[in-house]
Amino acid sequence: MVDNDLSAERSTEGGPPSQRWPVGSRSDPTNGHHPQVTLIVGVNGTGKTTTIGKLANLLKASGKQPLVCAADTFRAAAVEQLAIWAERAHVDIVRAKEGSDPAAVVFDAIQSGRARGCDPILVDTAGRLHTRANLMSELGKIRRVAGRAAEGAPHEVLLVLDATVGQNGLAQAREFTSVAGVTGIVLTKLDGTAKGGIAVAIAHDLKLPIRYVGVGEGIDDLIPFSAQDYVDALFQEKW
Repeated sequence: MVDNDLSAERSTEGGPPSQRWPVGSRSDPTNGHHPQVTLIVGVNGTGKTTTIGKLANLLKASGKQPLVCAADTFRAAAVEQLAIWAERAHVDIVRAKEGSDPAAVVFDAIQSGRARGCDPILVDTAGRLHTRANLMSELGKIRRVAGRAAEGAPHEVLLVLDATVGQNGLAQAREFTSVAGVTGIVLTKLDGTAKGGIAVAIAHDLKLPIRYVGVGEGIDDLIPFSAQDYVDALFQEKW
């Protein structure tokens, strides 16, 4: 991901990713693997697919050559939406027919990304949290297949949370962390009246780093998270 702050080093101790990287850290958790594979997870309606397009745009602006993978094959609308955002960001997309095996699409995307010299690879996944068993099985298979296609993959798992949902967001974070091994958070919809207080709960309860925040609907409205700016905004009553 974008290496905006390499001063927050990882602990040499073991434990899950949520215990290794400090909240708000933007250091690179991928351990130098290339291409870097990032799974984007979250329930439907949080802005997950649009976030991928914005993140691809941000990464391209930083000099990287991202590739997006449409692995939410359950919803045809999700694939079409991601294709539109990929076009806006001027990045390549790997997609398959509706109903295709998501893990197979991820494998093809990693192979294609390596052949094209793309890095990182951003993978959109299904958000059917209400069917937890199916989601767990699907995400587990994606992780295994990604690991066969690229050493250490997935290198990061970003959970997209709607900042307006309050404590429901914390419940979602717990669920996805247990299912997908979340390593970082993206908070969306911080452009309205919501103060994103869920960030405090995430920091206190889950100790997951918040990597990016969405502050609008435009393609440039995704920015790296700054704890200082966040605290200032809370006291100033504006983002």
